Amino acid sequence: MPAKKRIRKYRKEGGAADLVRVEVLIPPSARNEVLAMASRMRAEHRQTRDLQLLLDNALRLYGSRILDNVDLGRLPDIRSRAAVAARAMIDRGDARAFAMGRKILDRVSEREH
Repeated sequence: MPAKKRIRKYRKEGGAADLVRVEVLIPPSARNEVLAMASRMRAEHRQTRDLQLLLDNALRLYGSRILDNVDLGRLPDIRSRAAVAARAMIDRGDARAFAMGRKILDRVSEREH
């Protein structure tokens, strides 16, 4: 596969599929700070994306059972929606739902630290 095609595919489907390239001019002394900030932003984005995937999967499997009186749309962010759904899964679901709920809560608590 030619390099350009491989790069195009990586940007569409690979690890950089939902990231954009940014070029900025900064003083040389601030370079390391900008690189560290970009690294933190990428890590946070990946954690949010992974948490969203877990939540989507959980709602697909258990949404009707756990969301009988819960409106996730009223919650402000993905972390709080995931935490509420996970607690509902733990309280109202089967053993598999319990395990998924614990996994989601673990991911939510990772982001807090």
